[in-house]
Order: sequence, then C-alpha cells, then structure tokens
Amino acid sequence: MEKKLKQTATNICRVTFVGPESTGKTTISQALAQKYQTEWVPEFMRTYLQQKWDEKREVCDWEDLLPIAKGQMVMENELIKKANEFIFCDTNLFELMTYSYIYYGKCDPLIEKYAIDNQYDFIFLTYIDVPWLPDDLRDKPNEREYMFQQFKQMLNQHKKSYILLEGNHEQRMKKVIDTIDNYSCL
Repeated sequence: MEKKLKQTATNICRVTFVGPESTGKTTISQALAQKYQTEWVPEFMRTYLQQKWDEKREVCDWEDLLPIAKGQMVMENELIKKANEFIFCDTNLFELMTYSYIYYGKCDPLIEKYAIDNQYDFIFLTYIDVPWLPDDLRDKPNEREYMFQQFKQMLNQHKKSYILLEGNHEQRMKKVIDTIDNYSCL
C-alpha cells in the first residue's frame, strides 16, 4: 500500500488545488488543463463516494479513506505519464488528510505521511467567495468559513507554501496562469 501513496518522480510541474467543498477546484483544474493541453487529475473521492451513495445510500466511513487515498495517487501517477509541461490536480492527499481530521479527529498515519511528503510545485488554496452548489455529497454549506480556516491552518502547520485563490473564475485563471507561466519545473 505504501508505494501506491507515493508520487512518481517527474519533471512535470505539479499544480494542485485544496480548499473547502464547492470552491471551484474542479472547474479551474479542467479549464487549466484545456488551456495548456495537458492532463488534470479529478477528485477520486467524489467518484468513489458517489458510487457508494448511489448503490447503498451510505456516506464516507473511516474505512473508505485508505482506498480513496490509493485511488487518488494511482490516478495522479497514471495521468502524469500523459501530461506535458504541467499537470493540474483537483485535489491531493493533503486535502484528504485535512478532511480526515475535520470529520474524524484523526488521520491514518500512512495517509498523513504521504500527504506531507508528496510535493507540488504550486498549491492554490481556494477561497469561499464562489456560490456553494448542493449535490449528494456536499454537507457543509453553513460552515464554509470554518472549513477554509481549517485548510489554512493545516497548510501553515505543515509549512506548505500556498497561494490564496479568490475572485471569479476569470480572476482565478489569470492568477494561476500569471504564476505558473514564469516558472520552470526543470
């Protein structure tokens, strides 16, 4: 299991987004991948939990976290092989670790190790200034500020450099593009 949580070594620039639910991570990841004609890594947890909900009307349990972590990293490691200069990650293990602490008050040590050890060239923390959109899996429409603060605190606690991403979609796109266009991962 441990090997499956580790990132594949690469010279591809890894860009990831973390933050509360419904803050535009998927939208911007897809848009950036299209602009740069590269790959984006979807949130595996969403697919996994949607299937669990659709089949059994069950929500996330503690036992789901390791399979979700494994699925996320398998997907990232597979897609990076197809990426060109950049890869855009809708989420990562750091986000999963943060949610684990919020929902369960603890995190599996393997997930935590790789959440901290796996590296991204850019981490963008998405702010809550976009409308919250309901779906089967989202459950914290009234706790957005609290959730944002938890992500910020966790990033600071683990000394992860991040860039706050706020504003409308066009403003967010411009900020990411301006940031990464002048950067070389090589």
